[in-house]
Amino acid sequence: MIMTMTKPKIRNRTVKPFVKWVGGKTQLLPQLRKFYPQNFKRYFEPFLGGGAVFFDVNPKEAFLNDINTTLITAYKHIQKRPDELINLLERLQGMYQAKSGEEKQGDLYYKMRIKYNELRDGSLEKTAHLVFLNKTGFNGLYRESANGRYNVPFGKYKNPTILNKENILAVAEALQNVTLTALSFEKAVAEARRGDFVYFDPPYYPLNGTAKFTNYHEKNFLGDEQVKLRDVFVELDKRGCHVMMSNSHTDFIDKLYNRFNKHAVLANRAINCKAEGRGKIKEYVITNYKI
Repeated sequence: MIMTMTKPKIRNRTVKPFVKWVGGKTQLLPQLRKFYPQNFKRYFEPFLGGGAVFFDVNPKEAFLNDINTTLITAYKHIQKRPDELINLLERLQGMYQAKSGEEKQGDLYYKMRIKYNELRDGSLEKTAHLVFLNKTGFNGLYRESANGRYNVPFGKYKNPTILNKENILAVAEALQNVTLTALSFEKAVAEARRGDFVYFDPPYYPLNGTAKFTNYHEKNFLGDEQVKLRDVFVELDKRGCHVMMSNSHTDFIDKLYNRFNKHAVLANRAINCKAEGRGKIKEYVITNYKI
């Protein structure tokens, strides 16, 4: 059966990612929109993170994936149990706001971090603690130790918005026709076919070629993984998919995708221990179609 391609609709900015996420694309959306394919069937995003591009594209049918099972579970909870999650977040927000001063708030944060690492995987309470830690931890960073324990330090925010009820409900609505998985990126796009739109936003290849990605998961994503991803990109191109990728503006990535269309965009680099490492920096948007 031949499906009629649908033109993606852009939301009126009412739906935002419910978590802050390193590498999130919210600030880049005005630049990225011009690279979306004009027509496509289904939408696939194998490295979901905060999901800014998904919410912006607003597809009729989507397959969203992330290797972080706790994050995907959080999406599933919002998809199916938003009101229950809101109730838990209201309680956690009240606890935080009841603490006066950075020291007491920090003490609460570290107690919550310990509890998060002890909570049962898949529980709604763990999802609530994930959102709490994300909003009160350092810079929206998600980092795990070698044994898979969340270890981000306190963010020292005086009055963070832990619960945005309106947005949680809007996210729940946006997720109603979505399939959510926690697979490897190649398995996440195994069913993608001609006319589908696949957007890759992987951990970026390091700018200096040697630095390691700050652990988003217990496994690193370096040269070998980038080559495997390129091979999947090529396979999807052969299938007739519309493929778009964000990645670092480096010679390594340039050579990997030498047969495809590469476009430069400017992004703000927010997380760097040295001041000179912050500010505007070039990134690649790579497509297998012409704009």
